[in-house]
Amino acid sequence: MTDTVLDRFLRYVVIDTQSDGASPTQPSTAKQKDLGHVLVAELLAMGLDDAAMDENGYVYATIPATTDKDVPVICFCAHMDTAPDFSGTGVKPQIVRNYAGGDIGLVGDKSRVIRVDEHPELANQIGNDIVTSDGTTLLGADDKAGVAEIMSAAQILVSDPSLRHGTIKLLFTPDEEIGRGVDKVDLNRLGARFAYTMDGETAGTIEDETFSADGIEITITGAAMHPGFAKDRMENAIKIASRIVAQLPHDVAPEGTEGRAGFVHPVGIAGSMEQAVITLIVRDFAEAGLAEKHAMVEEIARGVLADYPRSHYRIAIKQQYRNMKKVLDQHPEIVDNAVEAIRRAGMTPVRGSIRGGTDGSRLSFMGLPCANIFAGGHAFHSPLEWVSRQDMEKAVATIVELARVWEERT
Repeated sequence: MTDTVLDRFLRYVVIDTQSDGASPTQPSTAKQKDLGHVLVAELLAMGLDDAAMDENGYVYATIPATTDKDVPVICFCAHMDTAPDFSGTGVKPQIVRNYAGGDIGLVGDKSRVIRVDEHPELANQIGNDIVTSDGTTLLGADDKAGVAEIMSAAQILVSDPSLRHGTIKLLFTPDEEIGRGVDKVDLNRLGARFAYTMDGETAGTIEDETFSADGIEITITGAAMHPGFAKDRMENAIKIASRIVAQLPHDVAPEGTEGRAGFVHPVGIAGSMEQAVITLIVRDFAEAGLAEKHAMVEEIARGVLADYPRSHYRIAIKQQYRNMKKVLDQHPEIVDNAVEAIRRAGMTPVRGSIRGGTDGSRLSFMGLPCANIFAGGHAFHSPLEWVSRQDMEKAVATIVELARVWEERT
């Protein structure tokens, strides 16, 4: 068991684990279990005898305590699936060793280049080993970097009984990328009090806040008839839907916002002349911001439909997840201990907010308060995704130090 975190990462990313939002099963794709089986085998080889994967694709394991103190049980969590946004089949990882600076061309698709002016964090990677895909697929650092880091830290903790820590739980989840990552997690089986997802970006970052998120579905029913006899009578639902989408303002769109500004984002439009459906996601850090955006969408739809007297619409809103800061603020030791662990691992801690969500968002509201720690990856969900070996090693060190901090401060 002498694998480095890079060895593990390279082994995991070539396993296709893309999830599928259109699938009704759990996990959404059976191939996610291919990685789950590998992880269970490796955990058992480490000596974690309770390591197992359940029928829903969740991998559980326990690292026994090495202290007599009554330390709160903490969990480290990462997701096994990769995003449906771009192909995850046939990943061919490439390593740029001793990166000397400059843009990084991808050998499988020479039109794709990781440019320094678009990826400023590369300036902090001089001398490091950068891992990319060949440009024809995702790399899968989101979140196989997190998976590899947890597995490597587990090996260190198991191999060195002089490292004092409480009971530690490990959890690897399917389907995070389609918003179903903790739908069927067994929290009683897990048995943790606090948790950390290893699913963040830049080294040194600890995140205790996410967007709150809703989904909106607008169904438009038009007035359909033969186009040869349609003058002043047809009201095409596709055109109505298109007008609604076209009126969504740029300054409330992902491409027009940053920082703490939320957005409304159309992610699907489908249908026929008679009926069309628009699917949108709404994001904001505050509940009031979500409500404002719901009202904006309703106003746009109502205004457009005013020009189509024979047509009508309905709007359905579904809650997806909520800002985990509301829960984490009640348990400041979760972030405080992580900040100390990051510092001990040789970095300057940076507290941040996620313009998105993690499994930790929902876990926090399910009764398992969960912050998010960096995994080191960048340009998630795109063929330009990259991660450095050194940043993954820093994440491994952070996990080990965090286990020790909890024991010391108990």
